[in-house]
Amino acid sequence: MPWVILIIAGFCEVLWATGLKSSEGFSRLWPSVFTVITLILSLYLLSVALRNIPISTAYAVWTGIGATGTAIVGVLLYSEPFELSKIACLLFIVGGIVGLRLLS
Repeated sequence: MPWVILIIAGFCEVLWATGLKSSEGFSRLWPSVFTVITLILSLYLLSVALRNIPISTAYAVWTGIGATGTAIVGVLLYSEPFELSKIACLLFIVGGIVGLRLLS
């Protein structure tokens, strides 16, 4: 169960990062509220997962999910460029996440 909680925390990180972009520097109320709520939820779930998963592994997985997911959202929602080099780098991140999970 700690791994499921950690994965949900990572997805919440994607949500708050996306909300941060949509809040336009916390100048828009509802995107700002969404950002703060998902940020708190993400950190809380990370702290729960840390009860059973080493911090070095949990933090790397959490940030990896966040970075990869946010990059994908940027491409899909904000028309950010998505070159082969970016795909390769994201695959390295995903490979690292899988490796940490398998070795833990």
